[in-house]
Amino acid sequence: MSLILTPQELAKYIDHTLLKPEATKNDIERLCQEARQYGFYSVCVNSCRVELARFFLEDSDVKVCSVVGFPLGAMDGDAKRYETEVAVDEGAHEIDVVMNIGLLKDGENQKVLRELRDIVEAADDRIVKVIIETCLLTEEEKIRACEIILDSGAKFVKTSTGFNSGGATIEDVKLLRKAVGEKFGVKAAGGIGDAKTAIAMIEAGANRIGTSKGVKIIQTLHSNTAPESDGQC
Repeated sequence: MSLILTPQELAKYIDHTLLKPEATKNDIERLCQEARQYGFYSVCVNSCRVELARFFLEDSDVKVCSVVGFPLGAMDGDAKRYETEVAVDEGAHEIDVVMNIGLLKDGENQKVLRELRDIVEAADDRIVKVIIETCLLTEEEKIRACEIILDSGAKFVKTSTGFNSGGATIEDVKLLRKAVGEKFGVKAAGGIGDAKTAIAMIEAGANRIGTSKGVKIIQTLHSNTAPESDGQC
């Protein structure tokens, strides 16, 4: 690895993620305890768990990120806006919203833009990351999605939900970084399960990593035998 990071430095790239539908209160508590222990940037949870995560992270520097419109992005835009408002009211510091992929493929750029601007407005100055599900898009659609996101007021483009047919790739991270420029956020998520992969994503241009394997990533940082990723986000 040409990029050398300490465990503390790498942890600050990570949104420690638990989005499984069967996640319990005890699971969320464990997620938050791990985030405190390892110093992750945030925990990323479903919107119904935001208030609970805030409780477990009270008096902590760890942020709480809520997904919105997850994992399909295909619900009505007003529903996404309302979910964003509720997440903000319950204490979310950041919002990860899934773009409406079907509308993007239809060429309905203005509808997609309007929806994202509504989300950004509802987020009330909080960071919004837009998930574009790269495995479902052509290169042209990925670039067009980035152009819309840049115009929306969001702060990040994110590769994947981790719930579809593919996750983050080095090639996609490089493409997104080129499309949005050097100062915009790029979050790599989906299938990142060891330190070697996480650092490769950072070298490719990601400045945030979404993963359910944050603990394993930190533990394998200086290991020559990193475990295989299991494909979870």
